[in-house]
Amino acid sequence: MSQSNTPNIQVLSTEVSQLRQELQLRDQLVQQLSQELFRLVKGNTSFMPQQPEIERDLTQLHALQEQLQAVEQQVAFYQEQITTRDSEIYQLRQSVQELTDRTRMLEQVVQELPQIYRRKFEERITPVREKVAMLQRENRQLQAELQSVSYRLALKTRNASHSGIDLPNFSRPVSEQTNISTAQNA
Repeated sequence: MSQSNTPNIQVLSTEVSQLRQELQLRDQLVQQLSQELFRLVKGNTSFMPQQPEIERDLTQLHALQEQLQAVEQQVAFYQEQITTRDSEIYQLRQSVQELTDRTRMLEQVVQELPQIYRRKFEERITPVREKVAMLQRENRQLQAELQSVSYRLALKTRNASHSGIDLPNFSRPVSEQTNISTAQNA
């Protein structure tokens, strides 16, 4: 509801209140006049109001009734506007509550996002880490094999340059080695 409507409703409510007070005052005056008239007529039987006064009183009574109807219509109109405004206020309050709840939910989601991203990242990086570890092991194995092949190739190349024949190396038993060393010493 806009702020300009609130003072307008207050002014209208004040005006309705004043009109009701005037109406009550007029009702009291009519009541008093009717009582006074009844007392005069009852006490004085010879007193009969003249026809023009009755017509004038009836005309005033009709005018007052019309004013009363106009005031009642205004009151009904203002009541309808107040009811409409109240329902708008209720709807706006509900909207504000819903939006507040939604904002809180979104704030909570935003606060949880870093944790969710970390967890998802960990879930995705774990297989990558395992594959990297496996590749590193495989790389070490391949390097070891390459080193072994390079060493054998170097030996083969060295042996080939010294002698034309590549002879296999047989390991000697320990007892033969002892005999050979004693023979060489002798």
